[in-house]
Amino acid sequence: MAPRPFWKGYLKLSLVTCPVALTPATSEADKVRFHTLNRRTGNRVVSRYIDAASGRPLEKQDEAKGYARDETSIIVLEDEELEAVRLESARTIDIESFIPADGVDWVWYESPYYVTPDDPVGEEAYCVIRDAMQSTGMIGVSRLVLNRRERAVLLKARGRGMELLTLRYGAEVRDPRDVFASIRDVDLDPALLRLVSRLIDERKRNWSSDMVRDPVQERLLDLIEERRKGATHHARREPEREPAPNNVVNIMDALKRSVAAEAGTKKKPSRSGR
Repeated sequence: MAPRPFWKGYLKLSLVTCPVALTPATSEADKVRFHTLNRRTGNRVVSRYIDAASGRPLEKQDEAKGYARDETSIIVLEDEELEAVRLESARTIDIESFIPADGVDWVWYESPYYVTPDDPVGEEAYCVIRDAMQSTGMIGVSRLVLNRRERAVLLKARGRGMELLTLRYGAEVRDPRDVFASIRDVDLDPALLRLVSRLIDERKRNWSSDMVRDPVQERLLDLIEERRKGATHHARREPEREPAPNNVVNIMDALKRSVAAEAGTKKKPSRSGR
């Protein structure tokens, strides 16, 4: 079953408009989740807001949003006030400008979504915008309100459809120059670069989703299945790791051994070839 869109609105480019829907590109539906239980009764534990001063549970109608102006002063904002500042971009992705497809560094990316046409009548306009971005190598820049916050977004052509990426706010991304400033300039031996390049070439692969598989999730599922069948699980003893050497390793020797080891691994016959 296809996932349900969580947002519906319009995609707009100048006078061209078409209804669209947003569907999250990622999902945690299959992630193993645990409930917190009362060990003695086996009942689930529920969480409630507690008044920090009185210690009494808070009723839903008494909850309010507060902004801490300083350590002693809090400004209370009502839901009606928050709704009043809602922006016009709440239901329209109005493409303001276009930039080259590689014009935004990945560090600005936040959450990915798929954009699909939401009405057969608007599919032609949708496809024209999609194909024009694809043929020109450009991506659209717009703004959109999600969860009451206006976000800058990128719109990209992706196969038969489009994807939308929300971007982080400017204050959320650190300037890399501040982080990398302490790294010294080093005159490198060209031979070292050649050896590392060989290692990179030996380990070159095509992208596969297996590269980001979650082994902990798989072990949890195995454990749950064992417990479901009534089996007793014994904690697995992890192999002891060798302590890191205290001496400084000669990088040239280490690289030569690494390249030799990689080459030797490739020469070994696979199990299927026996």
